[in-house]
Amino acid sequence: MKSGSSKVFGRVADNVRYLGPRFFIFGLVAVIGFPLYYVVWHYLYPQPYENLPLRLVGSLLFIPVMLARWWPRPLKRYLPIYWWIATLLALPFFFVYMLLMNGGEPAWAMSALAAVFVMILAHDWLTLAIHACLGTLLAVALFMLTGHGIAFDPLNAQYIPILLFALVLGGAANYSDEMIKQERSRAMLSIASSIAHELRTPLLGIKTGAAGAAQHLPTLVDGYVQAVRHGLPVPALRASHLDSLRNVLGRIEAEVDYSSTMIDILLMNARPQGVSPVRLYPCSMERCLEVALTRYPFTQEERGVVRTRVEQDFTFRGTELLMVHVLFNLLKNALHHIAKAGKGGIALKVTQLADGTGQFSIEDGGVGVAPEVLPHIFDAYYSRGGADDQDADVRGAGMGLAFCRGVIRSFNGRIECESRLGDYTRFTITLPVAVPK
Repeated sequence: MKSGSSKVFGRVADNVRYLGPRFFIFGLVAVIGFPLYYVVWHYLYPQPYENLPLRLVGSLLFIPVMLARWWPRPLKRYLPIYWWIATLLALPFFFVYMLLMNGGEPAWAMSALAAVFVMILAHDWLTLAIHACLGTLLAVALFMLTGHGIAFDPLNAQYIPILLFALVLGGAANYSDEMIKQERSRAMLSIASSIAHELRTPLLGIKTGAAGAAQHLPTLVDGYVQAVRHGLPVPALRASHLDSLRNVLGRIEAEVDYSSTMIDILLMNARPQGVSPVRLYPCSMERCLEVALTRYPFTQEERGVVRTRVEQDFTFRGTELLMVHVLFNLLKNALHHIAKAGKGGIALKVTQLADGTGQFSIEDGGVGVAPEVLPHIFDAYYSRGGADDQDADVRGAGMGLAFCRGVIRSFNGRIECESRLGDYTRFTITLPVAVPK
């Protein structure tokens, strides 16, 4: 089970991935808006209280948010925490504190209401509730520590129920949206399971029939060849057709195996995200990779472009089945990339780092991922749905890479992607190395 803090910051990380492409605009508005409204409330429409240093701190807080795209790669893992703190201080804390200092003036009541709407857009319902409570408590504490007492004009205090109503309604709306996503996951799993059941029966029949025919077809082909040699009156068949007959049953079985594997992948992708496996146990990354490469239904041409390098195997706590399906998804996407580009190969690497973590990476030299798509590739249900999409998973239901992220998180690891359009795409899985007991 995840701890409460892990659950909260997991949600914050999801919000950051969703809002990431708009961080520059969001940060720019905050950086300019904080000092700009000092001019508005101090000179144009004077209010009882203003605080320029506090506003400048708010501006400084959002300069890193505005520049989030250019953060060094090692620091980007801390962006959700920074975002959580920055929005806590800039929205509920700042606006509640200023509302108190101004005695509940209507202008600040309306400003606080605007802050509530921004919070609703920026956070899920749980983060929204935590921010509203914690930010208000911090603002009240600072207000009391500076020697003030809570003293609202009765007419100004009437705005408080409106603010509370907006918070509750916004939280309920966000919660409903989350419930809709969960219902969508359950519906997708139900439909996928029904389709899989209907497909597996004829596929099994085809494979069984092909296996049975494979026992007798070679004898029939050899009999035809002997008949031709002895001049018997049999219809003429080209040598290429005979070769095709010898290999056709093997191809049928390979196609059935391919279809069965794709059904397995679709079923695994349709499962609800973020659910931890029932039991975690030590798994060898090299072993998982060997199983994935053995079971994945490559064509002869596809298998020829895959290169594997195991620098140092490592053991992680997880489940082999889920990791193999993660590798299936990554292989499927990489093969799509190079097929679309008509160039490139796929490089798989397993290594262990000095910091006590192990890494698996898969890099393809295909079409790459467009910059505007890259921040969303792990988002469930994100689907561009056009012919020019740069990512195989993004073109579909948007569940494959979301499934990968959910599994790797359940193993206490992380999965990241970097790409250059027209050049390469690299997925990196980092996992803590299991310590032998």
